[in-house]
Amino acid sequence: MFAICNLAIIPLRAESSDRSEIVSQVLFGEHFEILERQNQWAKIKLQFDGYEGWVDSKQYQIISEKNFNDLSKEAIILNADLVEYVTNAKNMLLPIPLGASLSFLNHSEINTEGFQFEGLKTSGIKPKSDLITTAYQYLNAPYLWGGKTPFGIDCSGFTQMVYKLNGYHLLRDASQQAGQGDALSFIEESEPGDLAFFDNDEGKIIHVGIMMENNYIIHASGKVRIDRLDHLGIYNAEQNRHTHRLRVIKKII
Repeated sequence: MFAICNLAIIPLRAESSDRSEIVSQVLFGEHFEILERQNQWAKIKLQFDGYEGWVDSKQYQIISEKNFNDLSKEAIILNADLVEYVTNAKNMLLPIPLGASLSFLNHSEINTEGFQFEGLKTSGIKPKSDLITTAYQYLNAPYLWGGKTPFGIDCSGFTQMVYKLNGYHLLRDASQQAGQGDALSFIEESEPGDLAFFDNDEGKIIHVGIMMENNYIIHASGKVRIDRLDHLGIYNAEQNRHTHRLRVIKKII
């Protein structure tokens, strides 16, 4: 079976329970495959990044396999404003977040509620320099484990959404993203838009941020913020200490 998210934001959970950890979110217009059903829960696999988790079966709309395949082949069209609205045939407003997918709105067999969107859209591959401009749209967004929106976002959700809004594909978790792109030998080789990864004492990648000019980095830690980066890692001037240990910088684009 296949489905699409027809609500603003729904939680993607590790297990089939309302009490289970939220590992990510599914945004309006994202489509996915249903792998398994348990009572009111469905285990799904997102088409965009292959991420799996459980969602409440009341929080999506079933679509056909043909609809799924058609959407998967089409160019991705996204909401480019912090918050926008779609209206349905009854003129009811539904708020949707930055990065919500609008690709299905032109498919009448999927868009059964007659949603219409009149806001700012983005599609296609943008210059690498646009990544930082997009990243600023999330500045001061509160940190939320599993979050993907300006109302709450985690470190890898932040990097994935910034890249997605500019037409590039990143996997969901920091450890997965660290397997993409080419490693740089020195910080000085980096360009704005490159990704910096950080590890813990066991060597596991636990954090990611986006490089800026002059060895600054924008990343989600407590909130989306800008800090300095040196060969040791992220230096937080407010705390007067290094907060994250640098592992590697990767050039994705």
